[in-house]
Amino acid sequence: MSRIPALGTTVSPAGAPATPGEGSQGNSLDGVQIDDFLTLLITELQNQDPLDPLDNAQLLSQVSQIREIGSNDQLTRTLEMVRIGQNMSTASSLIGKKIRALDDNLQEIEGVVERVSVGAAEEGASIRLHVGDSEVALKNIREIVG
Repeated sequence: MSRIPALGTTVSPAGAPATPGEGSQGNSLDGVQIDDFLTLLITELQNQDPLDPLDNAQLLSQVSQIREIGSNDQLTRTLEMVRIGQNMSTASSLIGKKIRALDDNLQEIEGVVERVSVGAAEEGASIRLHVGDSEVALKNIREIVG
């Protein structure tokens, strides 16, 4: 029986290991490509011992786990977008209002919110309030004066 390649490598249609990153760009689940999982599963099925085949319950369990991980991943992305939307709505309602807050240097500032911006996704899409020449994170507001 042939060996199944280690996780992180893909198998070409001819059965030879391919270099990481080669192949399709499927959905990623914590660094593991769905296409990589399916390739591994197909290779496992092709190379199974005919006298001791893979149990159907195990196969269904594995497919079910992949679907569950995929739906959890989608739910996480959706909830993150809802959170960003709610924070943006809250921040935009502060435009024209006077606030007291801490800036990025932990200095207390007071002033009128002139505009709102969203930071880069790498930064967790942080909501920024612009007060005069200063920027304030939404989470650093201490008081809404009026």
